Amino acid sequence: MSVQVSQRGKEYLEAARTLLQTAKSMSDQVIANRLTALAQDYELRAVKATHADAARALARSAARAENERWAAQQWA
Repeated sequence: MSVQVSQRGKEYLEAARTLLQTAKSMSDQVIANRLTALAQDYELRAVKATHADAARALARSAARAENERWAAQQWA
């Protein structure tokens, strides 16, 4: 099962990609290692953001359905 990455997750992944590209061009290995570690953190943030955004969307959908069900009962 594939998960669609949220917009916020995509932004984190783009930042991670940029950090990795910069790390590859570094002559100072210490800085390159730090940038690589930061990129890995951003990749993790992308996953977390995608899961959080999906959970929020599901909660909004459930709340909307509950409100529609309640409104339908009021008019019945």
